[in-house]
Amino acid sequence: MDVFTQEAGAVTVLEPRGRIDSVTAKEFGEYLSKVLGGGCYKLVIDLHSVTYICSTGFRQLLIVKNSTQNKDGKLALCRANVDVKHLFDIGGFGELLPIYETREAGIASVAGSNGPQEDRGS
Repeated sequence: MDVFTQEAGAVTVLEPRGRIDSVTAKEFGEYLSKVLGGGCYKLVIDLHSVTYICSTGFRQLLIVKNSTQNKDGKLALCRANVDVKHLFDIGGFGELLPIYETREAGIASVAGSNGPQEDRGS
């Protein structure tokens, strides 16, 4: 699995590519830990190129969400394909980890963040 990183102002955008499965989820988690260790707490994870995510991958995302909130940051996910969105819904993660339709919407939600409080609208 490859993860590409890009800066969008104060927001770090990560784009994992491929499957986040039982083999690659650990590597993905280690990569996310390095990003957090580097002081990046406003993160967008663009799921456009992710074809599958397992429960361990979901766990890694929840850890990152909690870590960013503890540091007055925020995590947003964006651009998941229909199959990956379905996995989020089946696992009950859709409420915990909302997915924005566009990268720009994800960046805007994180860039405007002043802390862990979150307005999800209706």
